Amino acid sequence: MSINRTAKGIVLVPCLLLGGCFLAAAAWSDGAASANRPLALALGAALLGAGLLTQALPEQASDGTATKAADPQTESQQPLI
Repeated sequence: MSINRTAKGIVLVPCLLLGGCFLAAAAWSDGAASANRPLALALGAALLGAGLLTQALPEQASDGTATKAADPQTESQQPLI
């Protein structure tokens, strides 16, 4: 199964939202909940990292090869056949 832009977005949004929530919980925890601050920081950082990492994965073309972003400088240097 290939990785496409929609799947990457479906992974990115919940990871960023949940990661932000855990980081906010770590920032505003006080009293008895402050004992969980390292756990909330670790979970928040892991979720944010996982969401951003999915954006770095290359997308697969229909023939199974990875696609690259078009570079206008290299396209103009290629001979036209």
